[in-house]
Parts: sequence; C-alpha cells; structure tokens
Amino acid sequence: MSSSRHIDNNAPVYVKGHVDLQGSQFSPGVIQKLKAWIQSKTQHLLKAVNSNDTDYSVYTGKTGLAMLFLRLADTIYKGTSFEEELVKAARSVCDSAQKFLRGKRITFLCGDAGPLALSAVLAHREGNEGNYNCCISELQSMVDRCCNDSGLPDEMLYGRAGFLFSLLFVRKHCGNHAIADSALSQVCQSIIKSGSTNAGVSHAGIPLKYEWHEKEYIGAAHGYLGILFQLLHPDLLKLDVVQSSLNLIKETLDIVIDMRFQSGNFPSSVGNNNDKLVQWCHGAPGAVNTLIRAYQVFSDAKYLDAAAKCCDVIWDRGLLLKGYGICHGTAGNAYAFLEMFKATKNEKYLYHALKFGEWCLEYGKHGCRVPDRPLSLYEGLAGTVYFLVDLTNPENAGFPGYEI
Repeated sequence: MSSSRHIDNNAPVYVKGHVDLQGSQFSPGVIQKLKAWIQSKTQHLLKAVNSNDTDYSVYTGKTGLAMLFLRLADTIYKGTSFEEELVKAARSVCDSAQKFLRGKRITFLCGDAGPLALSAVLAHREGNEGNYNCCISELQSMVDRCCNDSGLPDEMLYGRAGFLFSLLFVRKHCGNHAIADSALSQVCQSIIKSGSTNAGVSHAGIPLKYEWHEKEYIGAAHGYLGILFQLLHPDLLKLDVVQSSLNLIKETLDIVIDMRFQSGNFPSSVGNNNDKLVQWCHGAPGAVNTLIRAYQVFSDAKYLDAAAKCCDVIWDRGLLLKGYGICHGTAGNAYAFLEMFKATKNEKYLYHALKFGEWCLEYGKHGCRVPDRPLSLYEGLAGTVYFLVDLTNPENAGFPGYEI
C-alpha cells in the first residue's frame, strides 16, 4: 500500500493486442465473467426494495436502485423474462418514493427531482399518461424555485446544476417536448447569473465564481467542474443564454485548469495545496468528463491532454481504500477511462477500465472501508454493478446521475 487512501496498482502495463481486447469490444470470456458477477448481485439488490429504509434519494436511497434496475432491464436482461421483473421493481420504488418527497431539495441525486424524473420516465415507458403528466408538472413547478431562491447553491448534489440534470434526463428519455427550452434557459441563466454576480461582488478575478458552504470547490460533486459540465451539454449549446456565455464558461474553466497540481490532479477546493484526493467527487476522476466535453465544444487539444493526464493519475492512485462505489470509490474512478476510450478510441483506456473492473469483481476482498449505505448507487454495491454493466458495453457507458 502506497498511502492511507489507495492501494498500489500492480496491473501489467497495457500492450497493444492484449488478449482480452478485440478492437472496441472485450473477448467473450471477459463479457461472460462480468455478466455472471452482475447476475449474482442482482437478486441481492432486489431484496433491498422491500426494506424499511425510507431514504428514496438517487444518491444513497432506493431510487438509485431503481435507476440500476432500469439499466439492467435495458441491457443485461433485455428480451428475457427477467426484464419485466426489474421494471416492476423500479416502478414499485418510484411509486413509493413519491409518498416520501419532502419538498426541501430539488436536485436529481439528493432531492425530489430524482424520484420525480425516474417516475416520469417509467410512466412514459409504460404509457401511464396520468402519472407522467403529474411528474412533469411537479418538475416544472420547481423551475421558479430553482431560479429565484437566492440561498440555493449551484452545484450538483444540492444545487441548480443538479436540478438542470433532472430536466435533461427527462428530455433524453421522454423526448424534447417533455421539458420546454424556456425552462432550460431559465435554469441556465440563473446558474450563469449567480456565478457572474458572485464574481463581481468578490472581485474574484474569475468570470464565474461558485461556492458551496463558503468554499470554492473544484470537483464534480460540489464545484466548478460539475457545474460547467452540465452547462456545456449539447442540448444547451443551442440556447441563446448559453451561447452568449460560452466565453465566460471557457475562461472560468481555463482558470480552474491552471489550478492543477504538477501531477495532473485537481485540488478539492481553491487554495487547497494537498494533492491527495483522487475520486469522482473531488479530484481528477470528476474532471475527465468536463475536459472531454470542453474539447468537443471548443476544439482545443489542451483539454484532451489535461484529461489524459488525469487518467494517468487515476491509473496510479485510483484503487481506493474508501471502497468500490462511484462517488468516492474505484468504480467511479474507472468511468474516467471509459470516457477517454469513447472520446479517443484508444484501447489503452479500455484496458485500464477492465483492470479496475477486475478489481471490483473481488468486491470486499481488499480491506476497503464499508460504506454507510453499502447497497446504494453512489456509495455502495449498486453503483459498482452499474459500472460493470456499462463495462460490458463501453461505447454506451455513462456515469449515472451525472452524464446524459
């Protein structure tokens, strides 16, 4: 072990023509091994639906399990007799979740918007027009609060960017008609205005300034990288408010990139000089999506180069003692490799994702910390299963609750 946070990565260096890789696909043996492990855990997770737990968040609660069940129904179990059982379990969770919405938080991961968005997608899938319209109406009613609540942060877990993701998620799965461009414009404008106002008041020297709990976080969960990633979504680039703010977004991102450590990793917050966190929520793993999207939007190779350096850091320090989850665990770190593979088609990154996946197949055998929510999507087993499902079809992989 090289530190108290990660375990040394002793996997062999990638060599072109690796036996487990066949172009952009894995060998049948690899796929069979992954699917067998996934199937062994699915029944265990299904039993959790009947627990007395009243946490219905996507992040640590039952709606996160529902999101996994839908992914499984559309991939591993599609066309089988088990597909409908998974959809039924997801529906049961989402129906129950609507009774426990508290009206306090509005985001996808930790608030009401997540269960509402999943419920809308399920209702649309099944032709339940009444429930669909109800969920869409509830989401639409949250737009004004998102835009007008001056105490609301802008980050992913509890803020405006997390609500914005909810709207984009519904549009992807239900069609653009589900959420009007005007609603997206309102939310984007509120995020950009908030950042611009904060920057002006504090004379920060950055075009858009974002804080959470009076600290300028960098990472995907609470900071700049997560907010800017959502604003650069392809569906939003056609909006006038985003188009007119692209220079502000780019200049802000460039300043954040300049804060990198020499290693290529990112600090957890502005002014933090401790190069220690390598996880999706804080550090290089959460930066890769944003850097790749910036490369695609601005056509500047410096962003792809920065993403590659992030992946080097993750390969070296990404096997985390915190566990196997996606927020701050090995599976979440491995998503960065899948994103780089999709963007570059470089088989090295597919190999790296596989090696992290093989590590996850030995779930619980490395002395890692047991998470507070051991079955959950973002901290526990469900997130690891979700990653391994995506590993079986890397071209269509996407970090759940973050990437559309």
